[in-house]
Amino acid sequence: MPELPEVETIRTQLAPRLEGRVLARVEILDPRLTRPHDLFEVAEELEGDRVEAVERRGKYLVLRLESGLAFLVHLRMTGSFGFTPTTHERAVLELDDGARLSYRDVRRFGTWLVVEDAELEPYLAAKNGPEPLGSLFIAEWLASRLAARRAPLKAVILDQRVVAGLGNIYADEALWRARLNPLRAANSLTLPEGARLHRAIRAALRAGIERQGSTLRDYAAPDGSEGSMQNEFRVYGRDGEPCARCGSTISKARVGGRGTWFCPRCQLSSSRPA
Repeated sequence: MPELPEVETIRTQLAPRLEGRVLARVEILDPRLTRPHDLFEVAEELEGDRVEAVERRGKYLVLRLESGLAFLVHLRMTGSFGFTPTTHERAVLELDDGARLSYRDVRRFGTWLVVEDAELEPYLAAKNGPEPLGSLFIAEWLASRLAARRAPLKAVILDQRVVAGLGNIYADEALWRARLNPLRAANSLTLPEGARLHRAIRAALRAGIERQGSTLRDYAAPDGSEGSMQNEFRVYGRDGEPCARCGSTISKARVGGRGTWFCPRCQLSSSRPA
């Protein structure tokens, strides 16, 4: 699933191609993409409008339009954009400069939504905490959210209302950086440990952005290039391999139904009473 670094990479490539351009023709091919709204009505709302800005909020792509509407795209598991024809096309945007942008989604979980500008911030705020690389995401705020939850630490930081844009990959990488066990109760962390996790989340996400995300299966940037972060994973997907820090064998567990990788030695702290 595209996480913050992958979505930010997509945003970075789409912005110079879309900003200032008119959506000359919009064809939505899959009714699931706009459900419960009618696909023809959504296409009609978008068609003829000019893109003023391409932004990102958590895992959402946000296209601000000249009309005052906002076009939100959530890629979910396998959604992607590209400027060349491809398989599994679910929608096509034709721009006034002749460019053709296709939306591809193998598993068809992605969503498109058009909202009024006044509805945008309330909608996003209800689903996302502050941007983890922004000024509002401070260690004290994160600590307050962790202190209120007894669930496993990884499950809590995967909550988009706690860490917007963080997903399975970068959660594992951040916890390894912070030397914290993913199975530990979130409210058992001390303030120094919370501050360490805060720094680790930022570092893991920045590393992913610098490497244009992780290409494991379906993800590719709009220009067709692949990310390289997968070549630098410290724990994710590496069960049975040696830890890059201490040499111990990396373990795999499940947290909240998600595959979870960690070093049982470096990330020894676990299940301390709340």
